[in-house]
Order: sequence, then structure tokens, then C-alpha cells
Amino acid sequence: MKILVIHGPNLNLLGTREPEIYGKHSLAEIDAMIVAYGREHGVDVSSVQTNHEGDIIDHIQSSEREKVDAIVLNPGAYTHTSLAIADAIRAVKTPVIEVHLSNLHARGAERARSVTATACRGIISGFGVNSYLFGVDAARRLSRPTRAPGRAARTIKRTRKPGRRPR
Repeated sequence: MKILVIHGPNLNLLGTREPEIYGKHSLAEIDAMIVAYGREHGVDVSSVQTNHEGDIIDHIQSSEREKVDAIVLNPGAYTHTSLAIADAIRAVKTPVIEVHLSNLHARGAERARSVTATACRGIISGFGVNSYLFGVDAARRLSRPTRAPGRAARTIKRTRKPGRRPR
């Protein structure tokens, strides 16, 4: 399974930017945690960070061609404004989970509304670094086949009670 994590604008400043809101971990530390967590669960996780809306859209649009099973997306401030990112999410079959380090609803009305979440399968917000790990779990579960390829569904053998005829 292949999961792409996309970090949006200003997330390259994690660890130094408002640590009381976003935590003290750098983006490199967070990426290392996500990759290690994915490896523990048999998932190949790669990540990109960009400050540019069009680059986020390009990564989303190329997800099917790159055979990405799911995307974990932190769109940063584009969360509240980008109809273009929301449209890109709708344009692909790849499931997208939106994540945020902080609780958007605790940060004021202007941050409580997510334009991009309207196109995502779900949103995880307010758990710090764990938001990304929960996002990887959600992506894994959404993308996992219900049973292994080529494996038949399990059947239950029924036995009849003694003295009763089969129907």
C-alpha cells in the first residue's frame, strides 16, 4: 500500500512557528515519525511539502497515475479558501483524509470552516502529530481490500440436527 502525505503552506516552519499551537517537532521529525509508523503497519509512506496551491493540485491529480492508494493532506491555510484544491480532490478516485495539528474549531470562526474537507473522505484535527498518524490509519482502512485477492469468502458449514430432514 502506498500513501502520500502532502503538507501545505508554512508547514516547513514547524518546530519554530507558533510552537504553542503547532508543537515543537520539525517537519523532518514529523515525516520520520509518519514513515516509521507506516513501515510498522506495512505501508509505504512518502511526503511532500509545498507553499504553492498549484503544486498541491498537481500532486493530487497525479495520485492515480503514481498508483497512490490514499492521500493524507494538511492543506494549511488553503483549508479555508481553496476551491481549486477541493475540486482536484473531487476529480480523482484516490481517497483523501484531511489532517490538522491544531483543533480548527478552537481557533476562531475564520479557521473553523474547511472548504477542502467538503471533498475529503474525513477530517482529523487537534491531535498534534497524532493527527497525521490517525490519518495514515484512516487511509489504510479506506484503501484496504475487504479480503486478500484470489481468496474466497469464508463459508460456514451448517450441520443438521439429528432426526431432521434437510430442506
